Amino acid sequence: MAKSPQVGEQAPDFELPGTDGPFRLSEHRGERVVLLFYPGDNTMVCTKQFCSYRDRGGDFASLNATVVGISSQDLASHEAFVAKHGLNVALLADVEEAVAKSYSAFSARLGTKRAVIVIDEQGVVRHRHDHLLGLDYQSLDDLKATLEALPSPVA
Repeated sequence: MAKSPQVGEQAPDFELPGTDGPFRLSEHRGERVVLLFYPGDNTMVCTKQFCSYRDRGGDFASLNATVVGISSQDLASHEAFVAKHGLNVALLADVEEAVAKSYSAFSARLGTKRAVIVIDEQGVVRHRHDHLLGLDYQSLDDLKATLEALPSPVA
């Protein structure tokens, strides 16, 4: 298995189907991207996480980044999760868990693990936060502080 990208290294490209259509990371060069790996749709902590982001929608938009959730459920599951809770984040279907594995957000015993990966405008990983037990998640305030701490893009 390929080594997971560390902070300061190039993020591996991928393409996955999503609730807002196909998503290819390389098509978002020039933008900051936040990858939110999560264990599953409609689970207690995941629902709380994404609903907390939904409830602060204005703040979420102010992150000035493309934010996507990634888990192993299929697109139908993601669409139902978004519809049921009125979520404002595109969810990507990593049914083979290949992307989770390439970013070391996978456990053979647990499947996709909760992790946050922040990628800068040049496609370089600038922040990584792995949640060891998956019972908590980064708040919107924490995500915003992480993004604000990144250097401004070079013009």
